Amino acid sequence: MSQMHLLLTLHVLSAIIWVGGMIAIRVAVHPLKLVWEDEELRINRNLAVTKRLLFLALPFVLISIATGIMLSATLKNTSLVFLVHVKETIWLVMAFNFSWIFLRRNVAQRAFNNLDLPGAKRVMMPLANFFLPLNIILGLVALWLGVSLRGV
Repeated sequence: MSQMHLLLTLHVLSAIIWVGGMIAIRVAVHPLKLVWEDEELRINRNLAVTKRLLFLALPFVLISIATGIMLSATLKNTSLVFLVHVKETIWLVMAFNFSWIFLRRNVAQRAFNNLDLPGAKRVMMPLANFFLPLNIILGLVALWLGVSLRGV
C-alpha cells in the first residue's frame, strides 16, 4: 500500500465519520429527543449527545484536515487547483463551525449547570437547527468535490 493510498483512505474514513456522525445525530437522534416531555431531561441528553459527538469527531476533524493538506499538495500544480482551494475553504469553514459548536455547547452546559434551562435551550437551538445542518451540507459538498478531484 502506497503512502498516497493510506492518506486517501484515512482522509475518506475521517470525512465519513465526521459527516456521518453529524447526519446520524441530526436525522436519527435529534428527532427522538424532541418527543421527551421533560424539558430538563431533553436539554441534559442533548448536551450529553453533543459532547460525545464532538469528542468522537475531534480526532477525525484533525486527521481530515492534515491528510487533506497532504493530498492537496499533489494537485497544486494542475488544472484542478481551483477545486482544491474550494474544498480546502469548505473544510476550513467546517472546522471553524465545529469549533463554534464546541464552544457554544460549553456555554449551554454552564447555563444548564446553573439551572438556567431557557438559557441553555437558547444557546443549543441554533447549534441543532443551523450550525449542524450547515456542516452537514458543507461536508456533503466537500465529499462530492473530493470524489470529483480523485475521480478525474
